[in-house]
Amino acid sequence: MTGSAEADSTATLRIDIVSDVVCPWCIIGYKQLQRALDESGLAADIHWHPFELNLDMAEEGENLREHLAAKYGTTPEGSRKARARLTALGAELGFTFNYTDDMRMVNTFRAHQLLHWAETKGRQHDIKMALFGAFFTDRKDLNDPEILADTAASIGLDRGEAADALADGRFARPVRTQQAAWMSQGIHAVPAMVFNRRHVATGAHGVETYARILQQLANVARVIEPQGAEGG
Repeated sequence: MTGSAEADSTATLRIDIVSDVVCPWCIIGYKQLQRALDESGLAADIHWHPFELNLDMAEEGENLREHLAAKYGTTPEGSRKARARLTALGAELGFTFNYTDDMRMVNTFRAHQLLHWAETKGRQHDIKMALFGAFFTDRKDLNDPEILADTAASIGLDRGEAADALADGRFARPVRTQQAAWMSQGIHAVPAMVFNRRHVATGAHGVETYARILQQLANVARVIEPQGAEGG
């Protein structure tokens, strides 16, 4: 069963997404979810939450291919095939992966602090999308405070204010607290999508699977809503 306009519901679905901005499957999973939402006609309130794929990543980062080989045992051929698959999936969903052999995996703690700051401005989602593009499409160093401030400015946020928030580290503790909270709930892989604070889907599952999840949630909402109305 796939989503359609017939699945429309008056309720807004809350979706919490735990992810990292250097996780290719996180942007793939989100794009798949977004397409399923568009097809279903459901309204969603999306909240992004921090997760670092590499908590101990050095400030200078690592060559991405070497990093994957050391962490997962990925061979050069395996890396090439994985990149080709991601590039094709991204293209189908309107996202550009621009992989090169000298691309680097970077520390993302500052990027998550920027996201926390952007949330206070009501622009968290916009900057999340901008950060995905900056890393995967433009191959920018998301650990560089200047690049992060530029990214904030690129979507119309105050560059100086963003730079100040990164420089004084005011959001470092809240980010660490959120990371620990999600890990304590069993989130150890991303993307992790939590629907209505209860139903968890980890990984990028494809448009049809997300459509089925949304349809099921819409059906539950239809069953519950009349009962609530009668009780009111």
